[in-house]
Amino acid sequence: MRVIAGSARSMPLKTVPGLDTRPTTDRIKETLFNILQSDVPGCVFLDLFSGSGAIGIEALSRGAKEAVFVEKARNAATCIRENLKFTRLEDRALVMEGDCVWAVEQLGSQGKIFDCIFMDPPYRSGQEKAVLAAVKAAGIAGKETRIIIEAALNSDYAWAEEMGYQIDREKRYKTNKHVFMHLEGGSV
Repeated sequence: MRVIAGSARSMPLKTVPGLDTRPTTDRIKETLFNILQSDVPGCVFLDLFSGSGAIGIEALSRGAKEAVFVEKARNAATCIRENLKFTRLEDRALVMEGDCVWAVEQLGSQGKIFDCIFMDPPYRSGQEKAVLAAVKAAGIAGKETRIIIEAALNSDYAWAEEMGYQIDREKRYKTNKHVFMHLEGGSV
């Protein structure tokens, strides 16, 4: 796994050993950032369920102003910190070690608003529902905030509209997909 483009282009990233994380492949990451290319420069990026930190690091490498990484597993949080140091991007990053709902609440209490929120929860765990509820309640998503969920291919997000989110598109791959959404009343 490597950084695809930007200031840290081609730099290899460490991954977390074992099966607890499932890194986004370089090809899928490249497709994602091709879709987000006009949104990333200068943005404030939130990477939830960060794993190795590859998505947030890619955003920083491509010009995000800052990125916050949230990861519950201690060994994964350590991996993120090592990857940030190796890529020399740690000065624009914050790593929060803990549950994503807790982190969203903390960020909301600090008045943070993100331009881009990416989450890659364990597939079929249902955790994204609680996180989206927390995002809305904490006020960390503005009218223009893009929210992207990496999910299993057969996941259904019809319930998100009942929570006040509008699905803009789905990008499907062989085994998974990215669901792009925003809070209703906003536009992307």
